[in-house]
Amino acid sequence: MVFVAVSIPKLARMDSTVYKTAYGAHANNSHCLAQAVNTLFAALFTYCGRAQDIEERLKEFLALASSSLLRLGRENDKDVIKNRDATYILLHQIVVQSPFLTMDLLEACFPYALIRNAYHAVHKAEQ
Repeated sequence: MVFVAVSIPKLARMDSTVYKTAYGAHANNSHCLAQAVNTLFAALFTYCGRAQDIEERLKEFLALASSSLLRLGRENDKDVIKNRDATYILLHQIVVQSPFLTMDLLEACFPYALIRNAYHAVHKAEQ
């Protein structure tokens, strides 16, 4: 779980991590990670007999992923910055598709203004 959370910012370095607004998806299918994270983590905790901990563990995942993504904002490398918006959108999609996470939790860990600006930048870049 920690590995996935700290690996999400690595997607910003990939040229194919581009959000296509016409499809509501990423060009490299990284939008599928949102469903995979929610499904696999819930299944693993249920299988291990820790179903009551799913919400708490996903909150921890959200905090780790958020802090990892916030570090992207401090980087000056143009390769990282060009696809940062698409990874911010991925974090938003993880929360939207989760039955355990809410937008309130996301707002506590990650400023919603960054997500709103990411959607705006992606729409503007596609035009």
